[in-house]
Amino acid sequence: MNIPILFQDARFVVLNKPAGLPVHPGRAGGPSVEDSFAQLSRRADGPWLAHRLDTDTAGCLVVALRKAALLAAQAEFAGGRAEKTYWAVVQGGPAGDAGRIDAPLAKHTQGRAWRMVVDPAGLPAVTDWRVRGRGDGITWLELHPQTGRTHQIRAHCAQLGCAILGDPVYGDGRGRLHLLARSIRLGGAAALAATAPPPDHMQAALRRCGWDGVIFAQ
Repeated sequence: MNIPILFQDARFVVLNKPAGLPVHPGRAGGPSVEDSFAQLSRRADGPWLAHRLDTDTAGCLVVALRKAALLAAQAEFAGGRAEKTYWAVVQGGPAGDAGRIDAPLAKHTQGRAWRMVVDPAGLPAVTDWRVRGRGDGITWLELHPQTGRTHQIRAHCAQLGCAILGDPVYGDGRGRLHLLARSIRLGGAAALAATAPPPDHMQAALRRCGWDGVIFAQ
């Protein structure tokens, strides 16, 4: 498996995770990001995932190559200091041009299916957003999660009234999920920065919203 590398040093690798590839092996088998770990390091211990991305989300995924690096990265995430930027193309769009979603999330299970729902008794979840462009019935959003809840971006976009294109849980599920972990920046002992290009399946919708095709410019 050859997953593109966006950043690499002796402590970390930031992978450009393809959409549709799970980070962990599933019960039914099949490929996962962890299958590539033997290619990243020959050390007896590690590598380790410093965080997670949903299977259908593309983009920046931080992998630690040393235990000390893992602990440093985890401290940045836990302390809310990790700077994470996501791009999403959503159905419709918000009325304004920027805002904050402060909506606690809790896991709701029904049979074998589950989803995150807004619940005052849930865990705090905060996402800042701004409009980058609008097209015919769709909007390009840049989102900055201030917390790291499961499905946070997806659930918060739905709460905003504009589910992400292709979302099978919070939207209509038509096509592929249009969600990109665009960039990541960590400070302190875990200092790193990386930016991921939009995956092929998102580019047409982004262009409809005014994206100029420049891959790495913010």
